[in-house]
Amino acid sequence: MSRAVHLAGTGLACALGMDLPCVLAALRRGGMPPGRTTAGGAEWPLYALPPQEGDWEARASRTVRRVAAESGALAERTGPLYVASSSRDIGQREDSLDFSGDIQVFAERVAQWLDWRGPVLTVSTACTSAATAALAAARWIGAGEADHALVLGVELDNRFTVAGFGALQLLASADAQGRRNGLVLGQAVAALHLRAQPARWRLAGGANVADGRNPTGTQAEAVVAACREALRSAGLQPGDIGLLKPHAAGNAASDAAEAEALVQVFGALPPMVSLKAAIGHTLGAAAAAELALLVACLEAGVRPAPDPVLGDWPGAAAAWPATAPRHLLLATIGFGGGHAALVLTDGQA
Repeated sequence: MSRAVHLAGTGLACALGMDLPCVLAALRRGGMPPGRTTAGGAEWPLYALPPQEGDWEARASRTVRRVAAESGALAERTGPLYVASSSRDIGQREDSLDFSGDIQVFAERVAQWLDWRGPVLTVSTACTSAATAALAAARWIGAGEADHALVLGVELDNRFTVAGFGALQLLASADAQGRRNGLVLGQAVAALHLRAQPARWRLAGGANVADGRNPTGTQAEAVVAACREALRSAGLQPGDIGLLKPHAAGNAASDAAEAEALVQVFGALPPMVSLKAAIGHTLGAAAAAELALLVACLEAGVRPAPDPVLGDWPGAAAAWPATAPRHLLLATIGFGGGHAALVLTDGQA
């Protein structure tokens, strides 16, 4: 029998602050608009991490250690460590012009920063990276092969990512105040400390469905399949979900496909919250960053400002729930056909 997997702790550094108390304080003040960055010969909106001293490695290692410590995971460093990222260390490689080494090099450096002594794994499945890592960690713990694991979503400063999304004509041309007409990217480091030992939040189920027919967009059938499988694995029905966090990246065509799929799953949509208007789309770190932020908001009683992107969605009048939801579903979609869903249960609701 598979063991239950619980969320023992979280950590987050993003544009709103370098730890969760600072992030929540910024949300209480109404959040903040994105800054600006120049990449690929154009200017784009960006939710960047707060400025820090030092070179790329010093900034990265300091941030990763801080976020991992906030999650409580550094008291136990022998379980599996999953480093989930799209950009990995490309920011440093841009500066050094050294692009040698394989995909695992950055994860091994992260393990050194943390003095991690357990298995180290890289997960890079575009924007579903952190969700994929969380599901893999949950399977490891559920099977009794480990008692705890740390999932780190890492998206740090670099020009390559912004320039690439700009070249694909997917980025918003204006800031995130008002209705977005494209993606607004964000930088973040987020930690999910998963354990077999009971805690308030349980990772009750999840699924990741690959469907590459639309490699840079959303396939509605895959969203439906991922959500239904996540609910099945959690032993829940659609009506049990009290709060839904869709992917809602800001791309009109992909958002429309996701909305269509969620209506197929839920009928009348449950209360919804989107967090990309607060921290941007943090790509490979998104599932970890948004899960950590959502859980922190629920625990602290902080309501993020409504995301205008949801204004055109069917049933978008459903806002933050009036009472604490017991079950949450978080959807994440990525390039290459990844469509993931995670279900969390609040043991105190």
